[in-house]
Amino acid sequence: MGIENMSENQHQRDEFIQDLRMLDIAFSDLQLDQMTQYYETLMEWNEKMNLTAITEYGDVMKKHFIDSISIVKACNMDDFHSMIDVGTGAGFPGLVLKIVFPGLHVTLMDSLHKRIQFLNHLIQKLGLLDVDTIHGRAEDYAKMEQFREVYDLCVSRAVANLSTLSEYCIPFVKKGGMFISYKSEKVEEELPAAAHAISVLGGRLERKVEFILPNSDINRSFVIIKKENATPLKYPRKAGLPGKEPL
Repeated sequence: MGIENMSENQHQRDEFIQDLRMLDIAFSDLQLDQMTQYYETLMEWNEKMNLTAITEYGDVMKKHFIDSISIVKACNMDDFHSMIDVGTGAGFPGLVLKIVFPGLHVTLMDSLHKRIQFLNHLIQKLGLLDVDTIHGRAEDYAKMEQFREVYDLCVSRAVANLSTLSEYCIPFVKKGGMFISYKSEKVEEELPAAAHAISVLGGRLERKVEFILPNSDINRSFVIIKKENATPLKYPRKAGLPGKEPL
């Protein structure tokens, strides 16, 4: 049985490499090893806390890792030096993107301390540099001078409507930078309602990218928002309001 599992994992690792090629990503042996360690550590910690409901090796590779990396369909990651991932959870997409693009300075934010503990352990284990973690809420940290409007890119794979996510994320982005939201194929329904929030917060909807994850039938969308003007100081509103009363 053990040999069968090893064979299956090797097959899925080969499919992962094929998926990367379809995204025009070349991985070194070190990066592949880091991804394997990521998966193993995720499963180890998942027994103690709820980090992900997706646990099969192939599913994690596809639905977490490849999904995170698929942002290359929406932008050129070489254009960015700094990135913040709001509501990072178990590090998707922020920590995955750090492995793929090691020159990127990455900040991972989450409101649950246990997740931050996991991320700190993983960052140290993988030997990653220029990665910061923040335990807290976007509504609080986006008001702070050292975080407000300083990032080239903000990403979020968090589950929230686009209006709410925009209020969480756009304040972190510097003028000329981007906020890119990972969404399901149903994003079309959210766009009209989010248009006002995006504009008020200093953003402009640049485009929407829809695609299917490599070697799958999983539909994904990216909403790409360009930061054109400074976000008014009253945003984001106090904790809880963006979710309860979207702009």
